[in-house]
Amino acid sequence: MRGSVEQLIKNGKRFYVPRRPSELLALLALSTTLFLFLHTRDLQVKLKEMETRATGESAASSSRGIASSLAESAVNTVVITSGGDPTSSSSSSKIMLAALAGTLPQGVVTEEIDVTALNNTARAKKDIIFFNRVPKVGSQTIMELIRRLSHRNGFNFHRDKVQRVESIRLAPRDESYLAQVVSNYEPPSVYVKHVCFTNFTKYGYPEPIYINLVRDPVERVISWYYYIRAPWYYVERKQVFPDLPLPDPNWLKKDFETCVLRGDRECRFIEGETREGIGDHRRQTLFFCGHGEECTPFNTEGALQRAKAAVERHYAVVGVLEEFNKTLSVFEHYIPRFFSGASQVYWDSAHSLSKINKNLYKPTVSEEIKNLVRQNFTRETEFYQFCRQRLHKQYVALHGLGLISN
Repeated sequence: MRGSVEQLIKNGKRFYVPRRPSELLALLALSTTLFLFLHTRDLQVKLKEMETRATGESAASSSRGIASSLAESAVNTVVITSGGDPTSSSSSSKIMLAALAGTLPQGVVTEEIDVTALNNTARAKKDIIFFNRVPKVGSQTIMELIRRLSHRNGFNFHRDKVQRVESIRLAPRDESYLAQVVSNYEPPSVYVKHVCFTNFTKYGYPEPIYINLVRDPVERVISWYYYIRAPWYYVERKQVFPDLPLPDPNWLKKDFETCVLRGDRECRFIEGETREGIGDHRRQTLFFCGHGEECTPFNTEGALQRAKAAVERHYAVVGVLEEFNKTLSVFEHYIPRFFSGASQVYWDSAHSLSKINKNLYKPTVSEEIKNLVRQNFTRETEFYQFCRQRLHKQYVALHGLGLISN
């Protein structure tokens, strides 16, 4: 440092050199303060420039945002029609409705919703409901609700008796006989049975009012897995069928996650498999596809398309367990003869109805395992989402026609 000072003196410049440490610290603090002041001033200038540019860009993006919002509004507008001339501006059957925020799955709101096309109730030739219920979708709750509504709304309630071995796929002769039995009931009536979709007109009988429910297919499979292992399940069956053998205790105690990770036979969900029997309720589509052999392979495109076609052509309502309130609303308005007051009756007895068939022995299954299984349920999941989307359309149509407001 001394050499530097001498050099400065030679150049005719004066330089203060602190002689005590305290003076040195004070000098450093002053220098630092000065540096920060100058740097802050530069930053303020730069920030001001950036703010000016941002204001201009904000104005431009704001105008773009308005246009974008208008475009989105146009996309999210659905046309509700209930017949007549859909192009007539004076027709009360055509209603413009902004889609309900957050209530519709993607793709629903980009098309015209025709109430008539969504309401297959009017196509029924006889005032009889055919409820070919899918297992483990909340169908027992709906069945009990229908039974209670039968007293309120004045219709007959019928259900299939408990069977030792339940056959959901029938031979053509048995299929025809089932259609005959149901058609012979005095209308208005409801008939409930675990069975595949049965085409009544194929055998010369009048078209009934078809209804059903669906559920997330993986959640449904897990529910079924533990349902057939529940202690009360075998107690009930032993009461009806005393000679029924009890299953292996090791099988009863096996949990779903272990079953999947070990690759056990009942937990291997292989595309194209046609295995049937107890514990094999993988194919929700089977209850809509029909009784034919082409409907039996698991998770196939053919079964998926046949199931979708049956829903669109025949079913008045396919409810969704995960959308239970909407399901009740759609049932009430699309099939009022039978379901009038359904929401009130359900909520008046929700404490008891919601506990029907509830399995307290079902443990939690990790999302990891669910996602692993879900990879093999691609078409079953597509069918579930298709039914869910259709229910949304029916619900939105009710809003558009001013029939519901919630």
